[in-house]
Amino acid sequence: MALTVRVVAPDKTIWDAEAEEVILPSTTGQLGILSGHAPLLTALDTGVMRVRADKTWVPIALLGGFAEVENNEVTILVNAAERGDSIDKEEAQTAFTQAQEGFAKAQQSGSRQEFIKATQTLKRARARFQAAGGMI
Repeated sequence: MALTVRVVAPDKTIWDAEAEEVILPSTTGQLGILSGHAPLLTALDTGVMRVRADKTWVPIALLGGFAEVENNEVTILVNAAERGDSIDKEEAQTAFTQAQEGFAKAQQSGSRQEFIKATQTLKRARARFQAAGGMI
């Protein structure tokens, strides 16, 4: 029995198909979902979701949201998302490197607001780079 998986962002549906397995970046760690999973509602962190469909893993960068699992249906509502195969790997690597530099500067600045903003920028850039296949 397969899972029905939907990933919905405010501007578009990123994924709407059946899958054998889903790995979600929940706020408490990675969460694996197989068919027959118990009902669940969880908050999602910025990270990479992986969907296994037709024995192939598809990475999707998620920028926070919520996931609901019930009756072999996984509904994921996110602030933004992007499939890994639609991300330019070199552009994502450049953004990740810049985000790392910005994070290092923010750590030294002592400004809490700057540090929080740099942390979020780094998490987004890392998720996009990972989804593009740039790092594990």
